[in-house]
Amino acid sequence: MLRVATFNVNGIRAAHRRGFGAWLDGRGCDVVALQEVRAPIAALPERAFGDYYTAYDPGTLAGRNGVAILTRMPPAAVRGWGAPAVLLGPDGAPLVDAGTEPDDPAYPRLARELREFASQGRYLEVDLANAPVTVASLYLPKGGLPAHLQLPGRMREKPDGGARYERKMRFLAGFARQVTASRRAARARGRGFLLMGDFNIAHGPLDVVNWRRQHRTEGFFPEERAWLDGLIGPRRLVDVVRRVHPGVQGPYSWWSWLGESFTNDTGWRIDLHLATPTLARSAVAAVVDREPSRDARLSDHAAVVVDYVTSP
Repeated sequence: MLRVATFNVNGIRAAHRRGFGAWLDGRGCDVVALQEVRAPIAALPERAFGDYYTAYDPGTLAGRNGVAILTRMPPAAVRGWGAPAVLLGPDGAPLVDAGTEPDDPAYPRLARELREFASQGRYLEVDLANAPVTVASLYLPKGGLPAHLQLPGRMREKPDGGARYERKMRFLAGFARQVTASRRAARARGRGFLLMGDFNIAHGPLDVVNWRRQHRTEGFFPEERAWLDGLIGPRRLVDVVRRVHPGVQGPYSWWSWLGESFTNDTGWRIDLHLATPTLARSAVAAVVDREPSRDARLSDHAAVVVDYVTSP
């Protein structure tokens, strides 16, 4: 059995203050993909990742982004997009600069559209040493409204002429090719491929509350959902949680901090496990670790945990 989680912690230091360490120690995961760690290595809490080895890319934007992958054993390989990712031991000390250089023939070159994101701490992948699986952690840009939907006075954020929207569209265009190349590279090495993270897109009506009202909301635009349609397929990547829970509303993984969204379960399912078909078929359980109350929340997201029947 291989227990794998994805968790946008919305700042690892804040999550630790709220009890992340206890969750990690008690959950029994073999692999944990994290997003929005938002901390340089020097600022991490003591024993931030317990007894795990941690592939870590905080990015270069202070207080933003950052991804990590926690494993019980040192991974066989670590690959990122920017500067070589760092592998931390259980004591938090860097072991090696473990990134694969962009010109390594074993790793696909970075898509042109992704180069502006290369140093932002948005993607990291590892080859597990104890299972034939490549695991990736993704933090996809949230985006914004296209210019024609930006109405001054009706937005919480300052209008930007569609810049955030266009930036997300560039990322999606490049990442579609990049993930296909990574999936095929894993297959060539005899490995399954598991892409996890915060996609900032709800795929369908079952993945967001009041879906008919959301067509003009970032994260549910038809073009964003169509992009996920192109990523997901029976011969490409399978939405594991939806496979385990077909035809049900949710289970949601993100709720706004504002108002009563969490209490009323007015959420979005945007934190995904996307696996190659054979690996997806091995999933026997998938749960969202939704806290019992708003005050007990570790983040505005909850961990999504899947058990796969594959040798750890």
